[in-house]
Amino acid sequence: MAQLYNSAAPKKAANLSINSDLLRKTRELNINLSATLERALTEELSKREAAQWVEDNRSAIRSYNDFVEQHGCFGDEFREF
Repeated sequence: MAQLYNSAAPKKAANLSINSDLLRKTRELNINLSATLERALTEELSKREAAQWVEDNRSAIRSYNDFVEQHGCFGDEFREF
């Protein structure tokens, strides 16, 4: 599977606006904002790329499903379950 992004790329500062109470509470618990944001962005990127893959391949998936509906899956005659 291809990497979502280059994890070795250098860090870059970014200005963000965050709910002040949320920020206060996370700081009280010593939550690493950068690491937490990177994990959240990685998860969101993964979800969106998966959704984009499905969209990009929608017609191929539909064609395959139609073929299977008409002809069955390859190897069905060998299945024992």
